[in-house]
Amino acid sequence: MEVINTKFSDAKILCPKVHSDHRGFFMESFNESVLEKMGLNYKFVQDNQSLTKVAGTIRGLHYQLAPMSQTKLVQVLSGAVYDVVVDIRKNSPTFGQWEGFILSEYNLRQLLVPKGFAHGFCTLVPNTQILYKVDEYYSPEHDRGILWNDPELNISWPTSNPILSKKDEIWPVLKKAEINF
Repeated sequence: MEVINTKFSDAKILCPKVHSDHRGFFMESFNESVLEKMGLNYKFVQDNQSLTKVAGTIRGLHYQLAPMSQTKLVQVLSGAVYDVVVDIRKNSPTFGQWEGFILSEYNLRQLLVPKGFAHGFCTLVPNTQILYKVDEYYSPEHDRGILWNDPELNISWPTSNPILSKKDEIWPVLKKAEINF
């Protein structure tokens, strides 16, 4: 597995080794011992899968407050997304900065989103399926978010008129969000 660093020291792009031939491909999408050898020591406890039917749908920007904060390992099973992480660690030199990545069924890349980051994605094609592992269980009481179009973040989403959930339409901007990292 190849690890590509991002501008955030703990957020990583993981590129599994893919074995392809005329039949298709095989890859290990997760191997705890391989990640541990790379210094990525996470104990994932839950898998989540979503299907988004319409291109231009934004899900996010989501996170959970400590002590239920989550590290996520995100991959696209079918389709493609523009995946965004935002550093929300108050004492971080990169607080409030974001970075976006294309994850797709074709590039087979995975995004490791550490605790202390908000996460969201925009679907680029219809019928996109996402699978992500988390190292802490979902906790509705700790569920929080940041408004997708916060003008201070100025995220360059690949849509100007996204489809959003009711919850994602009303999250606060970062400077008004509840954060305990």
